[in-house]
Amino acid sequence: MKAPRTETRGAHWIEPKLVAEIAFTEMTNDGTLRHPSYLGLREDKKPEAVVIESEAAVAEVAHASPVPISNPDRVIFPEAGLTKGELAEYYAAVAPIMLPWAGSRPISLVRCPQGRAKKCFFQKHDAGSFGDAVKQVAIEEKDGDNQPYLYMDTPEGLMTCVQMGTIEFHGWGARIEDVEKADRLVFDLDPDVGLDFDAVRSAAFQFRDILKQMGLETFPMLTGGKGVHVIAPLVPRAEWPEVKDFAHRLARAIAQMDSDRFTAALPKAQRKGRIFVDYLRNQRGATAVMPFSARAREGAPVAAPISWKEMETIDKPSHFRITDAKELLKRAGLKALQGWGRADQTLPDL
Repeated sequence: MKAPRTETRGAHWIEPKLVAEIAFTEMTNDGTLRHPSYLGLREDKKPEAVVIESEAAVAEVAHASPVPISNPDRVIFPEAGLTKGELAEYYAAVAPIMLPWAGSRPISLVRCPQGRAKKCFFQKHDAGSFGDAVKQVAIEEKDGDNQPYLYMDTPEGLMTCVQMGTIEFHGWGARIEDVEKADRLVFDLDPDVGLDFDAVRSAAFQFRDILKQMGLETFPMLTGGKGVHVIAPLVPRAEWPEVKDFAHRLARAIAQMDSDRFTAALPKAQRKGRIFVDYLRNQRGATAVMPFSARAREGAPVAAPISWKEMETIDKPSHFRITDAKELLKRAGLKALQGWGRADQTLPDL
């Protein structure tokens, strides 16, 4: 392996036995990574299967779409005057830090071909219009039939979806390698109309502390919508019935423990003045918005990982927008966010 002398001076070389996933914004000519961010270990990959990405491919992803974007001047976010081209520039920039989360898992797309203020629709199956860059995984549905679910694992796949009018990316809580075993728990803290973000913030910390007592490390994510996701990564061992049961019982227990603040009731009439603990993300076929996904909402907000320290002062769940790509890339390399969303833990007893 060739590497800059300044980087290898005093290095102790060992045989590679572990594979680490690193997000970065650019690779220099001498092989140095700019803004590297450690994302965690990949137990599903062998060292001999890893290859170095070419600098040309990295630069292309970091600065421009690898897929031609038609109608780049079409206004997608009318309130902000932001166009399809600007949305594409955002996704091309954040692809290196988004794909570790959104890649290689079944996804549902929110497509708004004429802009967010016009007709939008969900799509999870491939109708044959995406080409080879967006892939398919056959998943058995309730009626026993196998259906082709969409997934992507490259910048080309991501940008093909954007070219087809996608604004939002929502993913299963499992990877395509084994769609029957969850690799995360997601609790969506959804405030009733009239509750401010201070209430959501306080609820998120309370939720974090409860899960910590159970032995689960959690990470917060601004949804770009109304609330916050509290995410507990899992080693994919538990299957969906067990995961769904755990999430449901935990949500009900928390709602009973603090009924003035939380509710797990599905009817909206029963949520008045409280925060709905949406546990329904944790079942087979359910999806949650992916980190760094844009939202089809006024102002072009994005879902963004944050630290618990930042949660103390953050002002709203739509704090970041698609115009903040450079800041999001820089943040991904911060010490406070290294290891975000990664933890070697399994579903505890409840």
